[in-house]
Amino acid sequence: MNRYFFTPLLLSALAVAACSEVEDLPSLNQGPAPSTRKLDFDVSVSRDGKMLTSAQTKGELVDAADLYATMDKRIPFGLVGVDLESDKLVVDNASVYNNGKGYSGYFEHFLWDMPSLITFSAYYPHVTDISYGEGYDSYSIPFGETETDAGPLVSKTVQHAIDQMNMIPLEFQHITNDIGYKICDVTPKTELQGLIRLRKVKATYVASAGVYLNDLQQGHGIWHKQGYYRDVIVFEGDAPVGVGSENEKFIGSDALVDRMDQSHRYYSIPDEIRVGKQCVEVLFDVEGFTLNNFYYEPLKNQKVKYMLYGLLPDNVFVYGKQYTFHLGLDLSRIYHEITFAPSVGEWETKIYENNDDF
Repeated sequence: MNRYFFTPLLLSALAVAACSEVEDLPSLNQGPAPSTRKLDFDVSVSRDGKMLTSAQTKGELVDAADLYATMDKRIPFGLVGVDLESDKLVVDNASVYNNGKGYSGYFEHFLWDMPSLITFSAYYPHVTDISYGEGYDSYSIPFGETETDAGPLVSKTVQHAIDQMNMIPLEFQHITNDIGYKICDVTPKTELQGLIRLRKVKATYVASAGVYLNDLQQGHGIWHKQGYYRDVIVFEGDAPVGVGSENEKFIGSDALVDRMDQSHRYYSIPDEIRVGKQCVEVLFDVEGFTLNNFYYEPLKNQKVKYMLYGLLPDNVFVYGKQYTFHLGLDLSRIYHEITFAPSVGEWETKIYENNDDF
């Protein structure tokens, strides 16, 4: 089978925005600074670093044709805050939930100096077993397979003074790969077109667990893979494959669909593509047909493998990117004429002196 073509697409945006009033809470100590404060979080949305919406959405999920991944309002994100002067945790992995009109969290710290500068970061979905690096300038988040709509997300770091903390803008970004597929029939011979029915698509050797080390000072992180790989069943069903790129469709879990948000997409830990490892296996049937007055019986469970090595720059997946693989099936490689090239050579005659050996 021929490889058709491959196109990496940029990260789909994700979105939740919140806006609500700030409430002053009573102090629990006698010091000059309040011991408990309520912070509301303005969770903004971006794609390639550009703002797409603002706090005016008041906590509603963004619904737009070109935005695919969204945060689930029922699942909290985790918040981390560090006092840059004392280099200590101010907010220690707080769970931040949707309160109905925005996202807010309660926490207390008795020794805040009002002019202090705090560095905030957040991640989604919330997990309890994060760990901190020396001096709290970084934290590690373990991630395995996730069933959330958006996959693991981390916000850019934000620096705010204590007296300006009524609203913390958190701009989340993907830290994994979003992977999906499109497919079509690219058979050039007209008589062989439109005979393919897709039965199964499987992605092999998908990196699915790791630890993300997020650096608060640098504002970016790095993945440490844990060596856990799995096969992902992308599609199982019985669907006719359209002919030509103009009839190409996304691959859903059991049907071919028109829109990306209806397709079966999965998240993987960014990984290096290795020779003979990562591939996409496609299983398909071929309907019976007549060609040149000869009837060809239907074929079942034909298999083709698309190897990924050599398709991406430096053979690596880059985190925060969305990849769509375009698969082309070509029946000409199954049904093709066989040509013989006979040759005539000299005939050698051997005379046996002993007829018993003849």
